Amino acid sequence: MTQYGFFYDQGRCVNCQSCTISCKAWNDLPAGPGKWCRMFEWETGAFPETRLNYLFAPCYHCENPVCVDAANGAMFKEAKYGAVLIDPARNPSPDLRAAAAACPYGAITFRTDSFDEKAQLCTMCVDRLEQGNIPACVGSCAMRALDFGPLADMITKYGTLRQLEGMPPSNLTNPSIVFKPHNDRKLYVPYDVAKARALHQQRMGLPNVYNSVSDLTDLPPGLVSRATLVMKARNVAEEARTTVNDD
Repeated sequence: MTQYGFFYDQGRCVNCQSCTISCKAWNDLPAGPGKWCRMFEWETGAFPETRLNYLFAPCYHCENPVCVDAANGAMFKEAKYGAVLIDPARNPSPDLRAAAAACPYGAITFRTDSFDEKAQLCTMCVDRLEQGNIPACVGSCAMRALDFGPLADMITKYGTLRQLEGMPPSNLTNPSIVFKPHNDRKLYVPYDVAKARALHQQRMGLPNVYNSVSDLTDLPPGLVSRATLVMKARNVAEEARTTVNDD
């Protein structure tokens, strides 16, 4: 078996959702929950040093898929491309709920929270691969933030980074993806951050916008709706919230 895998350039991605939409279109999936390909968006930092972070997250078709072990025969690793797939004859199955709990990336999704709901999972577009095409998500990426091929080729071309900041440790499953993180922040026009915060505090005779700089930097939990990466949703509603594009 030659293990195939993805490449994702976080710095080129603008979270346009072309990958998620093309996935649904190719696989004839209805709108709403049960995404085979997900895009996560979360905010870090404090004004004026904030940053939006994005993450491409289909199934990563891990080299060591712990979900398959937990699925008790309801899932398998396909032999030609290394795709991790669900056995349709065993779907729905309580074992697939156990597999979903085992996956550190939350890649196995459901359209509802009902215990007998069918599980859904990215198939690596094996049907397209058999036609000599690349996965729909990769082909639709207008920013060219995605690539796909034998995992060894992805590593040769792009390096060995298998996780981004905030993700679960990659050594548990060896996900079949290589990442390029976004670049560090750079001030092209240098300015005094402390002075900028002080100026924005004032409103010329009106009450201050905030009482102290700590109001900007020490934010209470929950004030920013998505301040951390949450790959494993507790329910369908949380998955919808964590994978929507606010733009």
